Amino acid sequence: MKYYLVAGEASGDLHGANLMKALKELDPVAEFRFFGGDLMQAEGGTLVKHYADMAFMGFVEVAVNLRAIMKNLKACKQDIAAYQPEVLVLIDFPGFNLKIAGFAKSIGLPVYYYISPKVWAWNQKRVLKIKKIVDHLFCILPFEVDFYKTWGMDVDYVGNPLLDAKTAFKPESEFLQKYHLTGKKIIALLPGSRKQEITYLLPEMIAVAEQFPGYQFVIAGAPSFKLDFYSDFVKGKNMPVIFNATYDLLSHAYAAVVASGTATLETALFNVPQVVVYKGNALTIAIARMLVKIKFISLVNLIVNKGIVKELIQEECNELQIAAELEAITGDSAYRENMLLSYDELDNRMGQPGASAKTAALIIKYASKK
Repeated sequence: MKYYLVAGEASGDLHGANLMKALKELDPVAEFRFFGGDLMQAEGGTLVKHYADMAFMGFVEVAVNLRAIMKNLKACKQDIAAYQPEVLVLIDFPGFNLKIAGFAKSIGLPVYYYISPKVWAWNQKRVLKIKKIVDHLFCILPFEVDFYKTWGMDVDYVGNPLLDAKTAFKPESEFLQKYHLTGKKIIALLPGSRKQEITYLLPEMIAVAEQFPGYQFVIAGAPSFKLDFYSDFVKGKNMPVIFNATYDLLSHAYAAVVASGTATLETALFNVPQVVVYKGNALTIAIARMLVKIKFISLVNLIVNKGIVKELIQEECNELQIAAELEAITGDSAYRENMLLSYDELDNRMGQPGASAKTAALIIKYASKK
């Protein structure tokens, strides 16, 4: 079958690549065309647009880049219409992908949505639109199934693809040698994958390092950037930036400072105590606070519905408070142990690996019926 996939950020590229791999196992003649990234491109097919040119986050940031977004939308619609896929798979990235879903529905293409839009966070009435334009929705968070049921929508829960992506990692000695690390306990810095969030968060993260001379701080570089992007941030500091090895980093980290997003869940799955941070354009954050109706911003806390990890947002996201929380998760053994024990509850709720294979099987099953 002919598949068209649309992923607009690094996490979507990862999950899209794993889904493509699973689809190829079930459909050996699968043909792919996609908006995505390097990982998807490695699975074969045609990369039309790289997500590095698409990832705008925040109300103000979207408004500033509206012309580029509209241009990308137009190009995507035209390309889908010309390709006429038998299966259209939209991966997360709701601001863009829900518009693509509406277009695809209007020209008679079946729409499969992998990784549900987070409509439970704000403007829940968007579910009514999703019901009209999405044929099959595949959810990866356990509480989403009940949420959609309250709106009269049946969805498939496939488990979380992060469990699939958590693969074998390098032994510690090999990891330390490859990246010329000191052998001190590692504190991982995960400042996000978008330029805006890295620019806001990384300086605060780096400032903390001077207060922890007994640790080695290591930055997880976003795959869509080169080392020179990070050079101004780390100039004069012994702070390595590593690329395409975040899971290796987490597997050997003692603690982490993590930008709110998928990385918080990844960090927890590797059993690394963390402090979650987020900072952005002041107007964007103010609008978000008015609209968002959830108690937490990190997936870790959302899934277990309680505050396992500390969240420092906007004004609280500063060197002083990050350092205080980092001191707690590295120096207070009871505090650290309680966080790790709470991670066990998270693991139980997450279920078993296999999300990519389950989703691929369901897509082919539904597509075959059509």
